Amino acid sequence: MRRLIVALVALLPLAPCLASCGGDAAGSPGAGATAAAGSLGGSGTAVTTRLHCAEGAVGLTRTMSSGATWTLCLHVDSKRGMVLSDVSLAAPGAKALTIAHDISLAQLEVPYDTGTRLTEDITSAGFGGVKMQDLGTEECAGELVALPVPTIGDGSTFGDIPTRKVLCSEVSDGGLAYRSAANGEVVAARKDQWTLSTVSKVGWYEYVSRYTFGADGSIVPDLGATGDLSPVDYTDDAARGSAVGGGTHDRAASHSHNAVWRIHWALGGGPLAVEQYDAAPTGRRGPKAPLIDGRLTHLAHATEAERVSRRWWRVLAPRTTNADGHPVSYEIDLGATDPFELDEDREHGARHGYDVAFTNFDACQVFATGNDQSCGDGVPDYVASDAAPLTDPVSWVAVGFHHVPRDEDQSPMELHWQGFRLVPRDLTATRMDEPAGREGGNGKPRTYEGVPLDELTDLPGS
Repeated sequence: MRRLIVALVALLPLAPCLASCGGDAAGSPGAGATAAAGSLGGSGTAVTTRLHCAEGAVGLTRTMSSGATWTLCLHVDSKRGMVLSDVSLAAPGAKALTIAHDISLAQLEVPYDTGTRLTEDITSAGFGGVKMQDLGTEECAGELVALPVPTIGDGSTFGDIPTRKVLCSEVSDGGLAYRSAANGEVVAARKDQWTLSTVSKVGWYEYVSRYTFGADGSIVPDLGATGDLSPVDYTDDAARGSAVGGGTHDRAASHSHNAVWRIHWALGGGPLAVEQYDAAPTGRRGPKAPLIDGRLTHLAHATEAERVSRRWWRVLAPRTTNADGHPVSYEIDLGATDPFELDEDREHGARHGYDVAFTNFDACQVFATGNDQSCGDGVPDYVASDAAPLTDPVSWVAVGFHHVPRDEDQSPMELHWQGFRLVPRDLTATRMDEPAGREGGNGKPRTYEGVPLDELTDLPGS
């Protein structure tokens, strides 16, 4: 395993970075502070990285088991909580590529099925400031990182800003990376993953904001919920709650956690493009299986899209290609989600419930609802007013979870998660950590298990 390294740069606790930390990525010299590298075990060579983060942000970097290196800036926003910016990835032996200008939560709406309560926990309460919790060893098995946490606003005009240990940086086993048995030889390896997390207490719920960076170049934003069920939201209506007391008594009200994340893409620089993939049965069959047709459709303008079977989206950089000449891109993989429509979006008439939406970057378009800006109240407004070609995309990714309480939720609740994956697609021509003996295995192979492909009449398995 290559050496794991971490570098932390804590700059002065003034105004936090609000959109992009600016500057160069890993390995670029400049005026920023130098981060000291430290060994966390394994073999290899530690590196020193110069980061350019705005005042009030910290710079973080980590080299993974694959040899890929993540680098980013991080600060705490009073509303959005943890905000990542200038998120870069350097494949082994390659120059760093900025993946995203910034990533953050953009809204968390919690409507109760009884119709008696609806909260917008990001814009109304906020995940930063006094809502963001100090962490200890119970919450974090890795490194505790101190961050300046503005109590009000951006902290630029309200005196001293407390610096508190609110961030957990943790490397853990990510499971089996690959296994392949061929030519009488088995190659297999495990991988690691790097997680950054904070905890925010909003009312009786406590939310864990977490980003997991994979050795394969993936990013998994997700939101965990624990704390306690609402002590005041109980109902006599069996259709809108679930009994957690004796018999049919004490029905805790069912409710939803409707989360939206905002990603402003970079992919090394623009102009960028967005595509939607769809596949469907043709109604015809081949010799042994149904024929499925799939295609990518260019999304030329801002749009809202819904999740259906065999559909995914990717953001790509047409002018930035890998060694095979394919444009680098990231795929948005929603996984499991309970579709929803944000309450504020209902005023737009016909269903505006999106699973993913794309708009061009606008600095004032920060929140999915309740934006309270001249540029629009939320995503439907942004889409409706954006007639320009989609070349500087922001993704609005909505993931819902309908929570029907159970006895085991009391008390406190077991931590439960909702989120999605950002998966590299054609970022490199082959996997980043090719095992010995598999180097150069690019494209259609000539043989299988030593037998020429034209001599194989039927391949076993899939």
